[in-house]
Amino acid sequence: MEDGYNTLSGITNAIFLVGLSMGGTLSLLMSTRLAPRVNGVIAMSTPARLPSDYPTWLLEFLSAFIKFSPKTNEPPGSGWFDKAAYKEQIAYGKNPVRSAAELKKLILEMRAALPNVTVPVLLMHSRDDNYVLPDNLEYIYERLVNASDKTKLYLTGSGHVLPRDASREQVFQSAAAFIQRVSHQK
Repeated sequence: MEDGYNTLSGITNAIFLVGLSMGGTLSLLMSTRLAPRVNGVIAMSTPARLPSDYPTWLLEFLSAFIKFSPKTNEPPGSGWFDKAAYKEQIAYGKNPVRSAAELKKLILEMRAALPNVTVPVLLMHSRDDNYVLPDNLEYIYERLVNASDKTKLYLTGSGHVLPRDASREQVFQSAAAFIQRVSHQK
């Protein structure tokens, strides 16, 4: 992410970090390391905890014996509202258990950094997301105590992958409006 920032900073003065799911986690965390050089963050479907919130040490231990874990008990694509978009999406039915341990560490680091986020933040989440539950947005929003501006937007009729599923136009319009509003504040 820092490489991307360094590349962009040479050609523009306005940089927003935008991320989906783990990318939202990274965007929020990196905003604390790149502020005030970053103008804002848009975090979509961002986890504040894993669905099964096992201790990191247990996930690391289990990864020696269990290499992969199913993402969900539901059939592939069942969380998508736009079935045609799902067919074009590359999706994996399983997650590496070792990666879950690393993601847990990243989430814990982000959670500790949330009070240090000072840039404007737009949080988006679908109320219909069965993968990262919508209450994750509230957890993050409540802890952004020093963000200069924070906005939360709940959508319906989309699953976890907001910029690809049925509500994508609303996602793009909301992101563009946020960027324009924040850019005009400076």
